[in-house]
Amino acid sequence: MNMITKERLKTNPISPKKTIILGEKYRFTVLTSRLIRLEYSECGQFEDLPTQIVINRNFQTPEFEVFETAEALEIQTSELLLKYDKRAFSGKGLSIHVNDISGVYMKTWQYGEVPKDLKGTARTLDDINGALPLEPGILSKEGYSLLDDSKSLEITENGWISPRTSKATDLYFFGYGRDYRQALKDFYDLAGAMPLLPRFALGNWWSRYHPYSEEDYKMLMTEFKRKEIPFSVSVIDMDWHVTKIDPKYGSGWTGYTWNKEKFPDPKAFMSWLHDQNLKVTLNLHPADGVRPSEDMYAEMKAALGIDPERSPMIPFDFTDPKFAEAYFKVLHHPNEENGVDFWWIDWQQGSHSKIEGLDPLWMLNHYHYFDNAKHGKRPLTFSRYAGPGSHRYPIGFSGDTHATWESLRFQPYFTANASNIGYGWWSHDIGGHMLGIKDDEMVTRWIQFGVFSPINRLHSSDNIFSGKEPWNYAPQYEKVIERFLRLRHQFIPYLYAMNKRAHEQGEPIVAPMYYNDPWNDDAYPYKNQYYFGTELIVAPITDPVDKRSQVAAVNGWLPEGEWVDFFTGQIYSGNTRLTFYRGMSEIPVLAKMGSIIPLTDLSTFTNSIHNPSRLELRVFAGASGEFTMWEDNNEEEYGKESWLATKFQLSWNEQPVFTIHPAEGDLTVSPENRDYRIVLVNVPEQKVALTVNGEPVEVNCCWSNYELVVQLKDIKNTDAIQLTLAYSHIEEQDKLKRLYDYLHTTQIEFNLKLELFEMLSNETNFSKKIRNLEGRKLDSHIFGKIVEILGSRT
Repeated sequence: MNMITKERLKTNPISPKKTIILGEKYRFTVLTSRLIRLEYSECGQFEDLPTQIVINRNFQTPEFEVFETAEALEIQTSELLLKYDKRAFSGKGLSIHVNDISGVYMKTWQYGEVPKDLKGTARTLDDINGALPLEPGILSKEGYSLLDDSKSLEITENGWISPRTSKATDLYFFGYGRDYRQALKDFYDLAGAMPLLPRFALGNWWSRYHPYSEEDYKMLMTEFKRKEIPFSVSVIDMDWHVTKIDPKYGSGWTGYTWNKEKFPDPKAFMSWLHDQNLKVTLNLHPADGVRPSEDMYAEMKAALGIDPERSPMIPFDFTDPKFAEAYFKVLHHPNEENGVDFWWIDWQQGSHSKIEGLDPLWMLNHYHYFDNAKHGKRPLTFSRYAGPGSHRYPIGFSGDTHATWESLRFQPYFTANASNIGYGWWSHDIGGHMLGIKDDEMVTRWIQFGVFSPINRLHSSDNIFSGKEPWNYAPQYEKVIERFLRLRHQFIPYLYAMNKRAHEQGEPIVAPMYYNDPWNDDAYPYKNQYYFGTELIVAPITDPVDKRSQVAAVNGWLPEGEWVDFFTGQIYSGNTRLTFYRGMSEIPVLAKMGSIIPLTDLSTFTNSIHNPSRLELRVFAGASGEFTMWEDNNEEEYGKESWLATKFQLSWNEQPVFTIHPAEGDLTVSPENRDYRIVLVNVPEQKVALTVNGEPVEVNCCWSNYELVVQLKDIKNTDAIQLTLAYSHIEEQDKLKRLYDYLHTTQIEFNLKLELFEMLSNETNFSKKIRNLEGRKLDSHIFGKIVEILGSRT
């Protein structure tokens, strides 16, 4: 077997016979009660191999009935009714009636109708300043959508790609009503699960297009360490290789020969990066093939059987299995042996190849991913989106956006909406890539969004003034940027649990608000607000701060329940539309009462991404809740994970109890002893009782800034820990103090500040406070922020 096809996609493309209704020119396959495959072929040939999009059709057979005459066919499931006239598919001859499971509405699709879906994602944001149209997704408020697999190619039994033997219509009808989560889970069953990312991918990534020398790069990484700014991935753009070549060979975008003037010893350099707990990826532009100027040119000719006396350029041709095998063996594997962990595939040369309908980007993503698994490690690619099914090859590189507020405003929606086609791991050029202007505030807001996005990768263009080093910005912004980069690293334990959830349960880490409330109209308009895992809602700030009010605003909506701001502790009642106002130091990140967030405790700095020996647990008091933290034996081992689960639980009653349950699973994967810093948010100062394995133990706790903090030392992973509080009271923060602190920051008249503070301090009735504020005709941001501070839960 060729090296290129040794590691292959696991497929199961044959449907059970009893799910198939076959005619001379048509075939219907009932995959679930809400998912039907529709095929029509004039020659009567149908596709049974896996395709670029669909790799599994062997679903558990649902219950359904078939009613047939010589001229008509009906297929009835519990949710769908298909009617067909046994002729060429047409609008008058093929329809599917959807009875939504909620019973709220019924809809009928006619063949040829384009469903009004909620859209998915796009191939790239290259050279985009703001928004762009999105491709279709599989979710729709109308209750149905289509996935068209008619043009995707076959994946053959030997793992290679081949055009289909016949032209046929091949559609998948999703009739899920607004059961969006189930539709997405069945899509993953059909097209493959999201893979489990290696743990290092969830930290901060450093990237810059402007060229480095080896010493430049080492000095930069050392400075990050000195400033205690953690990174886990080193991205080295195209100048790692020689870019100045003889013009007769074309441009220097494609290259495989290390620039020894800048990197005299690549292996030693990458070894040094690994010693700093950094993984390495190199930028790759493969479109121009291999030129005679490359060090490995002769070896490539030999591998391809090219006459050694001739000196032609070797073209890039991934439709040729022999070239593809040499591409990996000669051009990439030696660099991987020297330290490259994965490749950044920067393909920008279109979607055409020698095989009709075959996109070279898809080929690169597919085969790079499986080649990266060749030594048993958990594979990874970093590349652009190549259509439905691309979620199997994370991570997505969204391309070269403009560094503008317009681009920032689009990215939260773009990122969350990609989940509608199962694409859960976008990585953006955080801060923007090119053009635009230097705007310290914009970059800070972009980094804040990046921290609460799937992958946080700072990047910049080939311009000495555009680098995203935090010290390139004014001190007040630098401080915020550094704090958020540390926060991202702290979040790795939470993110890794969400990574496992995405892989096993088909739940993308970032999801639109309507996933949980599909029938609530308020869940749809706020496109830049999203769930960030199971515990958090995020509404990034994407507009500048208003000078007088010193806050920026974002409109949002909170679902039913009581919600607590992750940064400020302010409590909000849900089931309401509202506007959040924030200064530069934070963005709206809301945790529902009862949420528990495990974080790495960075009180002693580390940029290691391994299972930490010190944890901070942020517990948002006020309701019961639980969270299971998942760890494994080796964040890079492919398919051989050995998991350990640690369950944290809050029981909120008259005497609330917080429990750390004994870990279950492979106890060797985590440190045997751990230190815990447990932070109970909005809990008043009180006595706390601690037991370890049922035995009372003296407790070390303190109260500060409306947080009760309990310190635990040397806790074994087999210990059962219980903290019992004296009473279940929530202490909301002093609103007058928050008002004073806010007014102090505003850039308005001193007398107006004093007038507002005294009036609001003396008036006890909330409605009268609001009426008095309205009568003063304040700036809208100042009025809104004051109302937000004073607003009480209802």
